Amino acid sequence: MRWTLKPETNPQKTINLAKDLGVDYTLAKLLVQRGVETFNQAKSFFRPNLNELHNPYLMKDMELAVSRIEEAVANNEHILVYGDYDVDGTTAVSLLSSYLKTFYPNVATYIPDRYEEGYGISYQGIDYAKDNDITLIIALDCGIKAVDKIVYAKEKGIDFIICDHHRPGNEIPKAVAVLDPKREDCNYPYKELCGCGVGFKLIQALATKRNETIDDLISYLDLVSIAIAADIVPITGENRILAYYGLQVINSNPRAGIKAMIFQAKKKELTITDVVFIIAPRINAAGRIKHGNEAVALLTEFDFETAQQFASEIDAYNTNRKELDKRITEEALAQIISENEQENATTVVYNENWHKGVIGIVASRLIETYYRPTLVFTKSGNKLAASARSVKGFDIYNALEQCEEFIEQFGGHKYAAGLTLKAENYQKFKTKFETVVNSTLPQALRTPEIMIDTELNLSEITPKFNRVLKQFAPFGPQNMKPVFLASGLRDNGYGKKVGADKKHLKLSIIEGVNQKTYNAIGFNLGAKHHLIQKGNSFKAVFNVEENHWNGITSIQLAVKDIKED
Repeated sequence: MRWTLKPETNPQKTINLAKDLGVDYTLAKLLVQRGVETFNQAKSFFRPNLNELHNPYLMKDMELAVSRIEEAVANNEHILVYGDYDVDGTTAVSLLSSYLKTFYPNVATYIPDRYEEGYGISYQGIDYAKDNDITLIIALDCGIKAVDKIVYAKEKGIDFIICDHHRPGNEIPKAVAVLDPKREDCNYPYKELCGCGVGFKLIQALATKRNETIDDLISYLDLVSIAIAADIVPITGENRILAYYGLQVINSNPRAGIKAMIFQAKKKELTITDVVFIIAPRINAAGRIKHGNEAVALLTEFDFETAQQFASEIDAYNTNRKELDKRITEEALAQIISENEQENATTVVYNENWHKGVIGIVASRLIETYYRPTLVFTKSGNKLAASARSVKGFDIYNALEQCEEFIEQFGGHKYAAGLTLKAENYQKFKTKFETVVNSTLPQALRTPEIMIDTELNLSEITPKFNRVLKQFAPFGPQNMKPVFLASGLRDNGYGKKVGADKKHLKLSIIEGVNQKTYNAIGFNLGAKHHLIQKGNSFKAVFNVEENHWNGITSIQLAVKDIKED
């Protein structure tokens, strides 16, 4: 692991902010690193305010989208809310359809089958709309590259409104309205919304026409915060506000489906991390193992008992998904060794029998062993389909663009993408992708990196320090949980390997002459036990967390790595 200490940007700003806020220098430094440099900026950071959300009509085509929906309602048209089968797509469909149904009954939902139709807008979906007299489709979390599909729909008398957040191609589809803050001709102030976030801006715009305020839409924010967490978008600007209030809804008055999942997980209060690892995988499992429709059914169900039945079924899918991704990961690792590709710049593996629903998860698992851009292929109809995952700092979307000659279709963003290609092009693509990445991936990015916010004396970890630090949440990209570096540490002699396989490290740390003991846990650091023995001095990088056990709350260091001092 590479340790990289962030440079001090502006010490005088930090001093001034510490004075204005009445906090210590370290906390002020963390804020300045996050672009929070004034008292008012700190107030917005620590107290997110729904009134600071941008006017939805600043988004290009918003007026056109709202007018077309109002026209559909006035003419009693059938509306189809269409979305991708992942968390962002199913939450977006649940959000928009449930809002529309509060004032208009002729609303149906459609999630494409992951295996029969694949990602995004499908011809089958358009045909379904035609067969059911649907004249308006609102696509969420997909559609920005569906140029030909929109033409096909228009020929059948079906209009489209596209709500997407992915990067557009060279041509914008000729839909009635295309809402995408990443459009070059869109001046919307915040570019990092997820698909469900764009859907929320649409209902926010619709609400203004109905004399509703943002307070009337708070109950929808549980869905938005789940999508923000699952889609790994930056927790800044509007996303931070939406996630902050969405978590409050989740922990106080969530919709029946989310309440049922929380009940199953036996959690009293969820953090954004819990959403990522407990809620999101369950929603995703429906589309991976069965069908995304089941996730929408759960998220739009009002009756808690019925929701519990749905949640139980989805939990079973999630258990099945875990077993599948464990087995496929083992097979993929064996394939890398059998092909003698351990030293490659990339991982590209294929097996026609691998379950398409888990190849994205497997790609992420493989990066834990071989830290490099990774694609996992399986057979999908008469084509090969892959999920791509990248390493920090490397734009895998750009790398795929350079291999476009061998690709049938692809989409995504910097760190995650999906693609299809013909079987006869697999080896050519694999060779080209390896060449492209090997020539463009800097050596420094080939080793996992721990970004360290600042050095910290353990004596600085006071109850006040911890209270303020907790208010940095919700955490996520561009507002990650602060990582600290401390040196001159020793174990008090009680440090030991723990866990069934002794993979983890439990420590009782003493710093310098300070004899106070700090409890710490280092997951997957059991192999470094020798570094803390015999009173050896070591340094560690860690997060400051709270440990809740038997009704007692204590501060604990979550150690990410240790090295000899």
